[in-house]
Amino acid sequence: MSVPIRTLDNMVGDELHEEPHGERPEEGSGGQTWQRLSAYAYLSAPERLEYVAVMRVFCGTLLADLAVPDVLAKLAQAGHPAAALGAETLTARLEQLVRWGNLLRSTHTVTATSIADYQRSRSRYQLSKLGERVQRDADEVLAGADAAREVSSELLTLVDRGLKEIAALAAAPGGMDPQQALEKISTLFAQFAEFAESVRDFYAYLGQVLARYDLDGAEYQGFKELLLDYVEAITEDVSFRAPRIAAHLRAIWPYLPTLLSRIDTHASGLGALSGALPETRVQRSRGREMADWEGLRDWFADSDGHGSQVDQLRDATLRALQSLLANAKRMLRSASGEMSRRKDLLRLAAWFDSAEPEEAHDIAVAAFGLYGARHLGVAPDPELSVPAYVSWWTGPVVDVPVALRERGSRAPRGRAAAVVDHGEQKRRLMEQARQQAAVRQEAAAELRSASGRFDQVRLGTGAMRLLLELLTAALGNAQLKKGAGDFQLDGARAGDADLGIRLTAWRTPGRHTLLRSVDGDLTVDDLTLAVQSASAPAAAEEASA
Repeated sequence: MSVPIRTLDNMVGDELHEEPHGERPEEGSGGQTWQRLSAYAYLSAPERLEYVAVMRVFCGTLLADLAVPDVLAKLAQAGHPAAALGAETLTARLEQLVRWGNLLRSTHTVTATSIADYQRSRSRYQLSKLGERVQRDADEVLAGADAAREVSSELLTLVDRGLKEIAALAAAPGGMDPQQALEKISTLFAQFAEFAESVRDFYAYLGQVLARYDLDGAEYQGFKELLLDYVEAITEDVSFRAPRIAAHLRAIWPYLPTLLSRIDTHASGLGALSGALPETRVQRSRGREMADWEGLRDWFADSDGHGSQVDQLRDATLRALQSLLANAKRMLRSASGEMSRRKDLLRLAAWFDSAEPEEAHDIAVAAFGLYGARHLGVAPDPELSVPAYVSWWTGPVVDVPVALRERGSRAPRGRAAAVVDHGEQKRRLMEQARQQAAVRQEAAAELRSASGRFDQVRLGTGAMRLLLELLTAALGNAQLKKGAGDFQLDGARAGDADLGIRLTAWRTPGRHTLLRSVDGDLTVDDLTLAVQSASAPAAAEEASA
């Protein structure tokens, strides 16, 4: 009987990659972290292309275990160079992936008709959960690492709308239906996750581009338009939606524990395993835990004093603008010949080369301003004793007065400036504010008296301006609702609490409301307007209903 002996010369390179002595930590959280990070090892191995090809073969199957011949056949079918690997080399690769945690040995029962078939198929492998996730992330990076990803800003509108619906249903009598709540919450968090991920990817790409200092004129022009148009639109959209989303979250928050508990009772899912099998970890779908909602809230609102993601988005946009301006200054200096000082430096080096030592010192002082140290008679802190062996670099710093540092003299110059009295300016501004408030009060009274007969009276300039201001706000607050063959305005109301006035508008097909003023006339088609006191009953709303 002959026993094959494996020597160092005929061993595959993977088999020589043993873990360094003492690198593997003890069992526990540290050991789990080490094991999970080991799943990324094949991406940096010398044979990384072969490992990636093998992992793609396994990721292309679901709940399937493959033997070495099966893997070789799939590699050959894909036309990958790794198909030329021998069975022994491929087995070494698969065993190494098992040690790293990317593959698992299968418990599949082998059915063989001969000893040769048994030897070929006795070792079967299947994909581990960690290995599948690592390979999926690697493929995603390889596919779009350098691409500029668009921000899915339309999803932010859907998140705003979804939170508004959940807040309304949660506050309704009887609470929210658990199945309906589960569907809306799952949709909401899927939309938010896609939006947040697209924002991170886009700003990472933007930072990578703006960090370059080799942009030419055409590239700079393109990125300037991108920054000033696209980034500004994103920032404005997020800044507009963030307060509304934060308000919806505040309305939902008191009902959230009860709502999540009802959802868990209605559809426990894999969460039941955590009770039956305590050692099994279950990753719940997004939105089923309070931590998910806290993360959503922290994205749009500052709840812990460290700033929200919306604040970070504004800061990132500001930094991007600063980088753009830095590139613009660099290009201007380069165009004017101020960028490169190579010629001047070569001339200076020639002077140093031909100068005597004393002359070289004078040239250095004139070129670089390296003057000798000036010793100022400033007494140190008497309570601080500094030994003589302490270096000036590491010793305590003595504060030098500004006058001594700039003029070399301690004597003060001039006299202290008198404090400016802004009392008269304050009184003038307060009087101006009171006059403006009085004009607006008179305009509000004029509008209330003219309500219902706008076509019969001629409004003053202040009254007409206030009426247009209220009408603009009311139409901005309105929502269109489809009726029987036509649409109606819902919620077209606006008011000013300080003036005690409220305007209500509703759609009246065929109605032409004429607004007359000393500055001109305005005709509003298909609208009826009513102005009332803010405390008066909403008669106009009843009429519109």
